[in-house]
Amino acid sequence: MSIQEVKEYYDGNPQAEWDRLEEHPFEFIFTTHMIDPYIREGDRILDIGGGPGRYSVYYAKKKCDVTLIDLSDGNIALAGQKSIEYDVSFRRICSNCLDLDSMDLGTFDHVFLMGPLYHLTDKNDRVRAVELALKRLKPGGIFYCSFILDFAGIIYDLKNGPGFLPIDLGNPSANQLIESIVSGTEYTGYAFTSACFINQRQIEPFMKPFGLEKLHLFGQEGILALNENQVKAFPPEEYDLWIETAKRFLDLPEYLAFSEHAMYIGRKPRQ
Repeated sequence: MSIQEVKEYYDGNPQAEWDRLEEHPFEFIFTTHMIDPYIREGDRILDIGGGPGRYSVYYAKKKCDVTLIDLSDGNIALAGQKSIEYDVSFRRICSNCLDLDSMDLGTFDHVFLMGPLYHLTDKNDRVRAVELALKRLKPGGIFYCSFILDFAGIIYDLKNGPGFLPIDLGNPSANQLIESIVSGTEYTGYAFTSACFINQRQIEPFMKPFGLEKLHLFGQEGILALNENQVKAFPPEEYDLWIETAKRFLDLPEYLAFSEHAMYIGRKPRQ
């Protein structure tokens, strides 16, 4: 993976990353639903790789002390504009998640690592990113990290077809991704940038060495990713019913592959 490649992608259109959670709302709805019970007014939050600050703005509005770190100057600049637009204040730093040791940040009650793990295609870098993030987390603090699931590619083709799967089946990389789903291994290839797609069976083994108490592992779009376009067009009352129903399934591991992203939430030991 080229850090410059990722930076240029987000610098090119930071507004698109902000708008993504408007166009694909389930991720934000279900993620905040799972995070909110742990966060209190005044808590310190470190949002690593938080893009243009969608979650930073949300928790700053809840009167948390938020620090946003992102690789992209464009994302950081847009986060500044959004802080003015939403009348909130939070610290903003343009930097690589692998450079946390060079920053005077202190420690935090909560650390978000929602983007970097699927942009870091080398496993050693992913391990290092988690280690550095956990160094900034207070004992007893909560850690939240996201992964792109390998089944996301299949969901994309189903959701946006017809016509996508025949093209993908002629692409060796897409066939490697399908094989990774069958074998339960991770896949590294090109999507919007070079990216690591992980099988849901690999998430807990990856997280286990860090010594966290697992609180949740859930799909960030719930069960709704595949039918996103359909559900978004439902009448408001039925839309809301689907949101509330999907919330009940979030912690059930058998439905993880219904989502495009998964989040692991764990507590750092208090010792």
